[in-house]
Amino acid sequence: MRRGWKMALSGGLRCCRRVLSWVPVLVIVLVVLWSYYAYVFELCLVTVLSPAEKVVYLILYHAIFVFFTWTYWKSIFTLPLQPNQKFHLSYTDKERYENEERPEVQKQMLVDMAKKLPVYTRTGSGAVRFCDRCHLIKPDRCHHCSVCAMCVLKMDHHCPWVNNCIGFSNYKFFLQFLAYSVLYCLYIATTVFSYFIKYWRGELPSVRSKFHVLFLLFVACMFFVSLVILFGYHCWLVSRNKTTLEAFCTPVFTSGPEKNGFNLGFIKNIKQVFGDKKKFWLIPIGSSPGDGHSFPMRSRNESQDPLLANEEPWEDNEDDNRDKKNVSILSAPGKLTSCSNIILSRRLIISCCGNGNIAVFRFPAFLRKIGVQWCNLSLLQPPPP
Repeated sequence: MRRGWKMALSGGLRCCRRVLSWVPVLVIVLVVLWSYYAYVFELCLVTVLSPAEKVVYLILYHAIFVFFTWTYWKSIFTLPLQPNQKFHLSYTDKERYENEERPEVQKQMLVDMAKKLPVYTRTGSGAVRFCDRCHLIKPDRCHHCSVCAMCVLKMDHHCPWVNNCIGFSNYKFFLQFLAYSVLYCLYIATTVFSYFIKYWRGELPSVRSKFHVLFLLFVACMFFVSLVILFGYHCWLVSRNKTTLEAFCTPVFTSGPEKNGFNLGFIKNIKQVFGDKKKFWLIPIGSSPGDGHSFPMRSRNESQDPLLANEEPWEDNEDDNRDKKNVSILSAPGKLTSCSNIILSRRLIISCCGNGNIAVFRFPAFLRKIGVQWCNLSLLQPPPP
């Protein structure tokens, strides 16, 4: 009997939580509906006297309003993607994992399973990232959302203002929503400001529209300040190819933590969110490349090499392909050494010289561009046999 009451109470609490989760969305919808009424009717149709000015204001306003509401709708109702079936443990593997009591054996079982999957990130302790609630090996950049109660591909955060988890499937729409929200507030504030001054000076009669115009400017400025800060932060995240979670917790690869592990360069980072076709960048249509289960990394070799892990990525207009050349370099003052198989990687060059030494030195970008063949370097003697 008690168990039945507990289940009923738990179900009732979950239902209440679902209903309450829509309250922030309802608040935003009511504010937007009021702003539409205040701008279209009280400002444009009642306060503005010039017919030409009315037409221009209304056309521009509705153009921005359509994209603003469209992106908000997509942010709310685009479901977050979950990992596909190959990342879930099979029934047999699940039974073996749950019946095994030794933690080290469980850890090794996950390592063996992860070898078959495109997974390159680890936990802080170096273990395979495993969700014990969804019973799956987490793909790179995937996290479990406690509000949605599921693992979300490339999870950024759970946003209460859209009552949805922002991840791979809708991060583009969320960014567009922030951008059009900023534009919406800015447009209202700039067009309302002159009439705010006229009401303030008493040049317009004190009618019912005065309250709506004054309050419309205040609300637009208030939302603009908060939205432009949030939008600027997410623009910075996109430029570095990071999620909000990765900005607060550095992703760990098989070689260790690497804050720039997914940084491909400014242009390529933008394309990771908006896609290769620029004509879709401003339209809320899904165009992000990939399936959300794996992502290109700055360089797997660099992430595994401590010498190169902290180097900054090349700019997009530079040649990303590594090159091998035969050059002459100055290994010591006044001593010329011929080296071959010089590997250019970012700003470091690793050279295998003819005398058996290994040369590691920095290659500045401006020298690389002009193809200079003379650099100062330090020779690292190989360990004795």
